[in-house]
Amino acid sequence: MSFGGFGGAMGGSGGGDKSLSLPLTQIFRLAWEDEDLRTRIKFVLLMFAVFALGIHISVPIPGWSEEQVKEKLENSGMVFQMIDSFGGGALRRLSIFALGMNPYITASIIMQILSSAFPAMKKELEEGGEYARKKQNQRTRILTIVMCIFQGYGYLQLMQQALGALPFGNIATILTFWTAGSMFTLWLGEQISEKGIGNGVSLMIFAGIMIALPYQGQKLWKNLQDGAAHWPQVIALIAIFLASTWLVVHFTSAQRRIPIQHMRRMVGTKAIGGKTSYLPFSLLMAGVIPIIFASAIIYMPQQFGQMLGGDRAVNPNPIGAALMTIGKFISPSQVYLFNINWKINPIGCVVYLSMILFFSYFWNAIQYNVEDISNNLKRAGSIIPGVRPGKQTKDFLDDIISKLTLVGAFFIAIIALLQYIMPAVTNLNYSQGVGAVGGTSLLILVSVALETMRQIEANLLMKQYDQ
Repeated sequence: MSFGGFGGAMGGSGGGDKSLSLPLTQIFRLAWEDEDLRTRIKFVLLMFAVFALGIHISVPIPGWSEEQVKEKLENSGMVFQMIDSFGGGALRRLSIFALGMNPYITASIIMQILSSAFPAMKKELEEGGEYARKKQNQRTRILTIVMCIFQGYGYLQLMQQALGALPFGNIATILTFWTAGSMFTLWLGEQISEKGIGNGVSLMIFAGIMIALPYQGQKLWKNLQDGAAHWPQVIALIAIFLASTWLVVHFTSAQRRIPIQHMRRMVGTKAIGGKTSYLPFSLLMAGVIPIIFASAIIYMPQQFGQMLGGDRAVNPNPIGAALMTIGKFISPSQVYLFNINWKINPIGCVVYLSMILFFSYFWNAIQYNVEDISNNLKRAGSIIPGVRPGKQTKDFLDDIISKLTLVGAFFIAIIALLQYIMPAVTNLNYSQGVGAVGGTSLLILVSVALETMRQIEANLLMKQYDQ
């Protein structure tokens, strides 16, 4: 099972046509009338229901309550609140699904980087076919279990500082439940990919964000009633949300179409070919994968620092404290640096932007081999008008992809930084409900929804073509 699907290349159509030719209402109506698609959609909804039920099944921890954990998470910074919102609130509920898809995402990132860094692994994936992909998936799952233990232990270390120490036996039991829950969530995603519609991993993250939205909205409403928030702030928040949604939909659907002229050939007495088609490249070819990569790395120092006890009030671990300092220095969120209380950390924003740019180019370089595209066009007798086959075609496509990657990376970086900019603009912090319209969450929601709708539409058009 591949990681990705957030409107990116790993979803299967990263460089394909991103537009919907049918209205959404018509797609829903036709899909529900089709027996096979209706069964697949019902299966996806059933898996969502199982996930939602599991979020409310807590792992019993002696002496700890959900209210205490919720209070600790809201005072522990944006990183853990984001993790909680991505998992549908499972972490604050001490659910068996508390880890969610986070360990799998981290493991997938590590394996993708290793596959690119080591020529032997890259060659194995390119030439090994289905067997190599299965072997890579097996490695990713083993690494996921390791990451479950590391990340789960880090969360427990954070909570123990405020809620009291736990015996080793309790820690081992909790980590076992959390690891099993995370792997079960991954299994649900695999079932969606196999028996449902869309990319299962993407849809499980989509489901977690959707489940967390009512809680975020409830916090915003409560702050409005308590006087901690005011209507002008809420109106500004809604305006930013609507504008961001429109831009995300617009940019996600945007594409550059390269005209392709096919050579006319004679087959018997008939002339075939000679027509013009298009080679579409999406503006957001990598989707939100660069944000996922950048976020995972930028928050790692804080996570490992807290795991090592770097923020303990008494006798903090020096290595953990150093990691905590690095984490605060590179985080775009509010921070106290150089005797100034920054609402937005300018250094962190530059680091975050640079990492998104790097991973956008890195991911597209992995997914799009312009030399192969150029050679395939040449073998098929197809040309780009005004461009010679071979090296000139390769350079032309490379230039197009580089420009699209640059524009797309800057856009997703701006959207990702919204979750840090909005608190400064609206004077509302993340725990007051700003997380409901966080940049990364919004981009994932829109991208996954559009990608799933495109797959449903493709199935409908294929059935009509077959008839």
